[in-house]
Amino acid sequence: MRPADMPPIKNRPLYIYRVLGKWLSFFIFGLGTALQIILFLPIIRLFFHPRERFRKYGRRFISASLRLFVSIMHFIGVVNLETEDREKFQNQKSKIIVANHPSILDIVMLFSLVPNADCIVNSYLKHHIVMGVIRHLYILNSLGFTELIDACTESLKQGNCLIIFPEGTRTPRKGKVIVKKGAARIALASGCGVIPVHIGGTDKYGLGKRDPWTAFNPQERYIYKISMGEEINPENYKSFSPPAAARALNNDITARIFPKKVTDA
Repeated sequence: MRPADMPPIKNRPLYIYRVLGKWLSFFIFGLGTALQIILFLPIIRLFFHPRERFRKYGRRFISASLRLFVSIMHFIGVVNLETEDREKFQNQKSKIIVANHPSILDIVMLFSLVPNADCIVNSYLKHHIVMGVIRHLYILNSLGFTELIDACTESLKQGNCLIIFPEGTRTPRKGKVIVKKGAARIALASGCGVIPVHIGGTDKYGLGKRDPWTAFNPQERYIYKISMGEEINPENYKSFSPPAAARALNNDITARIFPKKVTDA
């Protein structure tokens, strides 16, 4: 059921085309992911040793493949990716990139922009077919807290950028947003700067949390306007006690990536 505040469908034939284009895009994504897991990444693993070298080039390959995927979605009229900071994203090293999370495609957009992106992936993947590759490339959240902090710090020291959605889930269409302190704690432990990123643009109805798969923006294609804010230096919070420092840094992160007041946790 469409939200009451959504505008009417502007052009029904075009709307249907875009819904079908969205489905085609996800089919292409699934097929491309399968090919990467079964064919391309194992080949890269054969030729790039040791493990850290494979991680470096494997992540770059995934970033390049997602740039191609975004181009395909743009070509079929589903998505536009707009940013004035493309070169800045490509040149970031040892930074924690935090962003709001309005849609299921947010990670795709950010990975396509950041060639050295690392992230914390859900532990349910340990029972998934992709686990054999994912565990070599990214960080699993099934690690204990100390191990997780250590793994993130080590990745950042190697020059990678850690992408985190501090809500831990997609941003709800309405209601309060709860921002967790994980990103702030990693920043304080590692000493690495935090880059706040805001994902805006057109309404992402059809890609949001609990949205029907048969839905799309009723007026136009999905436009992702991705803007980079000013870096936050965790050293500015070192004089605080650890809990107070995490809360203060988290509040600053929240203020940068969300236009409205939210609640931290």
